[in-house]
Amino acid sequence: MSLAGTRVFIVEDEALILSTLQDMLEDLDCQVVASAVRLDEALAMASELSFDIAILDVNIAGKRIDPVADLLADRGLRFFFATGYGHTSLPDRHRDRLVLAKPYRKRDLRAALAAVVQA
Repeated sequence: MSLAGTRVFIVEDEALILSTLQDMLEDLDCQVVASAVRLDEALAMASELSFDIAILDVNIAGKRIDPVADLLADRGLRFFFATGYGHTSLPDRHRDRLVLAKPYRKRDLRAALAAVVQA
């Protein structure tokens, strides 16, 4: 499945991970429409942005991503989590969502994107 043109919103507070993720997405011909490094910034963007899929870190500068995940779900937008903490760290309402385990490789990212886009 081609991911060319897939518009992605990223919420990730670690600069190196964010930069690497952006590079991987560009290599997959995806378009990063925006990225947020703080929860308040992520909430503002999540309420207004148009995108195909969001990738959410579970812990943003010590704050849980729950409000952003809830907002995206309420808007009917696709997203998945990228975390090193596993499924147990997910917000209760979103325990059935796909988790991309950190650290991940480009092929793992491609598989996660494809799975969520096709769902």
